[in-house]
Amino acid sequence: MERVWLLDTTLRDGTQAEGISLTVTDKLRIAKKLDDLGIAYIEGGFPAANPKDQEFFRRARTELVLRHAKLAAFGSTRRPSVRAEDDEGLRALLASGAPVVTIVGKAWDFHVHEALRVSLEQNLDMISDTVAFLKRHGREVIFDAEHFFDGYRHNPEYAVATLQAAEAAGVDWVTLCDTNGGSLPGQVAEVVRAVRSRVKVPIGIHTHNDGDLAVANTLAAVEEGATMVHGTINGIGERCGNANLISIIPNLELKLRRPCLPTPDHLRLLTETARYVCEIANLVPHSYQPFVGHSAFAHKGGIHVSAISRNPETYEHIPPELVGNTRRVLVSELSGLSNLLHRAQEMGLDTSGKTEEMRELLQEIKRMEYEGYQFEGAEASQELLLLRAFGDYKEAFEVLSMRVVASQHSGSDITAEAIVKLAVGGQTVHTVAEGNGPVNALDNALRKAIQPFYPAIETMHLTDYKVRVLDEKEGTAAKVRVLIESTDGHQVWRTVGVSENVIEASWEALVDSIQYFLLCVAKAQPAAV
Repeated sequence: MERVWLLDTTLRDGTQAEGISLTVTDKLRIAKKLDDLGIAYIEGGFPAANPKDQEFFRRARTELVLRHAKLAAFGSTRRPSVRAEDDEGLRALLASGAPVVTIVGKAWDFHVHEALRVSLEQNLDMISDTVAFLKRHGREVIFDAEHFFDGYRHNPEYAVATLQAAEAAGVDWVTLCDTNGGSLPGQVAEVVRAVRSRVKVPIGIHTHNDGDLAVANTLAAVEEGATMVHGTINGIGERCGNANLISIIPNLELKLRRPCLPTPDHLRLLTETARYVCEIANLVPHSYQPFVGHSAFAHKGGIHVSAISRNPETYEHIPPELVGNTRRVLVSELSGLSNLLHRAQEMGLDTSGKTEEMRELLQEIKRMEYEGYQFEGAEASQELLLLRAFGDYKEAFEVLSMRVVASQHSGSDITAEAIVKLAVGGQTVHTVAEGNGPVNALDNALRKAIQPFYPAIETMHLTDYKVRVLDEKEGTAAKVRVLIESTDGHQVWRTVGVSENVIEASWEALVDSIQYFLLCVAKAQPAAV
């Protein structure tokens, strides 16, 4: 099947998303990751618009060694009143050194009259002059026909004429843009089919997600002959975002059998890439995102788990390993015995002959979830439950007592002091520590007590702390659930605690978090503990 060429615009269109701001170094790091994935074109930015993008292209010339991708600079057609040779924006595109230039031009007559305030013929001249100028300077040129689908519905002959003007000037690609994101897949397919009969140059598709159809519209265009796809990682972009390449890529490769990456093995980098971009852009990964989300291949219902244990195809549309993700079996109040058995087998626990004990543990888990626990979001606490019931597991330390006091003196902030007493390493340890709040003080005291016995604790830290009130009607006496997320820089784990007392719930989740970390250290590096 004919290859589909991917153009990633995360570094340009994606940065127009609300709340997204990337430094030049961020952009260089993401560009390298996109190249590793096998993206064919990386749109680096708008060098005529801001110094940051100028600096990106300057540094890219010496710092980026691309194996698969071509770097593209983005700009617009020449201004109405100047020749292409004299247009500052076009000169900035050439100065960027990018071998590819993406030029946006108006394809909707309404925009030509209202936004550009020029005649329809003048707009065609601007497109033609710009493309010809860039081709004379040896650039590969992509013409983005802005608002093409809206323009086609209003004046199809003129919309096509903009493509033909670019084609006559020697353009390499024409891209049909659903800039307002309001088209439907059937409409996109019909327009692409009609355009293919009117132009010979290869066609690209650039869609926005205002109707939540950007991925569907993109795939519809490909099925009708588009051979270049524009999009962003995780679909970030202005308003509701752009077409999500993280969904488009596996659908092209696995469902439509249209290759878009250098090799099938590159597809396994998809989950890693999606999460990497979230990390650099300071975004929380969307747990339910198709293909790459933490929950994309998570199974909770007992009937489902029983079926996938026999054959994963019963409830999975693809093997998660193909996109670098993993299957997860959740243990919760909706679980059957098969969920618990599957999880125990994953952990390497021997549960043979312990069916009754497994049933008792399952009932205990369901009782705890009724009380407010949520183990599907706290896999580390769940694993500790199983280990305590069936594993050869010894706690790294035992809590003998804990106390925390918060105080405020006149004119000062509230401070907290925690006192913990532990049995650890055959000794009784009594420590005191302060913190900017009760939980922080407890964390500090616990670490202070453990550190002489387990120095690796210094590599672990908390990354998220969430409190959920379980019954709002009870007010300040309500039961709360605390979820703590922790990391050692390599892995991330979550633990849970529940109580009417927020400090007690936090303490429970905190102790589990450290116990789990020390268990992982003991497994990986026994000499370190």
